Amino acid sequence: MNTLIGVALAVCLSVVQTIQDVDSPSQASTETKQVSQNTELEKLKEDPLYPFIDKQNQTKVENGMTYIVNEDNLLILANKKFLMQKTYIPADLVVPNVAFSFGDTTIEKAHMRKAAALGLEKMFQGAKSSGYELYAVSGYRSYKRQQEVFDAEVAAKGDAKAREAVAYPGTSEHQTGLAMDISSKSQDFNLTESFGTTEEGKWAKENAHKYGFILRYPAGKEAVTGYQYESWHFRYVGEEAATIIYQNNWTLEEFFDHVKALDKKVQQAEAKS
Repeated sequence: MNTLIGVALAVCLSVVQTIQDVDSPSQASTETKQVSQNTELEKLKEDPLYPFIDKQNQTKVENGMTYIVNEDNLLILANKKFLMQKTYIPADLVVPNVAFSFGDTTIEKAHMRKAAALGLEKMFQGAKSSGYELYAVSGYRSYKRQQEVFDAEVAAKGDAKAREAVAYPGTSEHQTGLAMDISSKSQDFNLTESFGTTEEGKWAKENAHKYGFILRYPAGKEAVTGYQYESWHFRYVGEEAATIIYQNNWTLEEFFDHVKALDKKVQQAEAKS
């Protein structure tokens, strides 16, 4: 009797072990898949663009127009597709300690948001150390002032031509307080394409990223930005983003196209994990 019980017990243990052996490959496969998915997500998070996912525009649509909600975002993307509200005025506007092409620095165009102003000061000092003198020409511009500038351009050149050269109110980067038009003595402080051919303009284009700025409307990118080449218009985005944009020869639009693509991959990876 004891022998029979022993044999039966051995058979049962053998069956249990067999079941466990059958289940193990499946369990291992699931665990391997989970590890692979986690690895994919971690790899995506190591992408240099990952920190900028939450810096994308947050928007709302009103009367067929797309308005930016997070207007204080230092990487705000304001263009012909994304508008700022007419009531938006940056709360931290200051006057940067740099040389201006005009005398009265109490007027609004002498102002910039604090982070941009500090970056501009460093940029101008960097230029001076390299033997170049830069001059600030036009910074912050209110919605009201932009309306006046745009209307004057329409009166002079017509609506179609005006929209190519001057931002429609609400779409101007100058309203963000993060942009500054720059010139030099050699250009009589004027804002012309030829500034880009001057030694000062060349230095600014090649070194602005070191101080957090990008040449916002480069030549050859008109179809992307929606604006003509502006050798004088520099926009603050912070040193990290500016360096990435410079190294890849991107516009701010292209930068966020890549950020958006990464965001989509991250969301897909998170859904799988």
